[in-house]
Amino acid sequence: MTHQRRAVYALAALSAATFCYVTTEVLPIGLLTLIAPDLGRSRSEAGLLVTGYAVVVMIVALPLTRVTRRVPRRPLLAGTLGVFAAATTVSAFATSYEMLLAARLVSATTNGVFWAVVFPVAISMFPANVRGRIVARLSIGNALGPVLGVPLSTWLGGQAGWRAAFVAMATLGFVICVAVVLLLPSVTPQQSAGDNGSMPDPHRFVVLLVATILAVTGAMGAFTYMTVFLLDVSGFAAASLGMLLFVQGSFGVVGTWGVGRILDRFPLGVVLGLLGLITAAMLGLYGVGANKALTIPLLAVAGMSFSSLIAGIQHRIMQVAPSTTDMASASLSVAFNFGLAAGSLIGAGLLATAGVRVIPLFGGLLTAGAFVLLACHELSRRRRREHGTAGPDPERQPVGQPAGHARVP
Repeated sequence: MTHQRRAVYALAALSAATFCYVTTEVLPIGLLTLIAPDLGRSRSEAGLLVTGYAVVVMIVALPLTRVTRRVPRRPLLAGTLGVFAAATTVSAFATSYEMLLAARLVSATTNGVFWAVVFPVAISMFPANVRGRIVARLSIGNALGPVLGVPLSTWLGGQAGWRAAFVAMATLGFVICVAVVLLLPSVTPQQSAGDNGSMPDPHRFVVLLVATILAVTGAMGAFTYMTVFLLDVSGFAAASLGMLLFVQGSFGVVGTWGVGRILDRFPLGVVLGLLGLITAAMLGLYGVGANKALTIPLLAVAGMSFSSLIAGIQHRIMQVAPSTTDMASASLSVAFNFGLAAGSLIGAGLLATAGVRVIPLFGGLLTAGAFVLLACHELSRRRRREHGTAGPDPERQPVGQPAGHARVP
């Protein structure tokens, strides 16, 4: 197997791993009505299987990434996938709620390390001038999780029981673990081409993390209760929800693929443009959400822009990482999970007090805040450069192709 083909296959295996992690993290949401009565718990207690997972990721992602910084990447990724698959297997055969929760929390400890290293490892296998495209290709697995993994797992759970869905994800995890061992090159952290930020900038890094929290809080606050909005505000029948969510998710996959073609040339512009799009879609849903004909394209734009935005932010965070890209990616994982938890909690509060119609307005205002924060920070930097108070600010990636690197797929 040539180096080029091996790198492409390894990228596909890593993308499948992201699909596996995203799907399994939110798997209990679609299976709540099956898990809760089987284990003798309420639906809210079953919901803690997702909330607790996110909290553990936020707590352990950075310290575990720091502890494992000197571990070679292939055994580290294979190890995280192996533990993930084993914990998911235990989840499938859990005889009590406590056992299921413990297995989920063990799986969560591998989540932060996985997301910290998977993107740096992927871009290290390809030329520096196509890192954005590689990030987008890898992110397709993320985008497929909600549109393919969760619905299929929910359907499987309804047909064969909730445990069957966990067995399927555990099996996939073990297969991907083997593929990583066989396909991933042996790379140490010090040898990785993606180990350090190409344009290290601590100020941009912090601003981008804050903008990520704002954007994810707003978007996930709206998406968590989108089915309620489509039923109560737009007036769609319950039978049409599956197709509507498929439209939202499928446009996210297409958008993630398309963004990869321009992300290397316009890394900041892509992030700002997608923040603008999702803001327009959210505010549009608030304004004309009662109109079914207008709601469908707005839903598609919202799904496309948010999934693509994740790839854009991931690429940008590795550009401006003030130290190593694994620690930067771990920080992004913490920010994302914080936004996810905050968005769902705030959305629940709004649903109970102001009603579901205002939730897209809340989401749009927060994504607009993220856009303004990033745009104003960049304008401020530009003004300082024009007045000679800031150094040069190269936005272009190196265009050379290091020897031994595979061509982009």
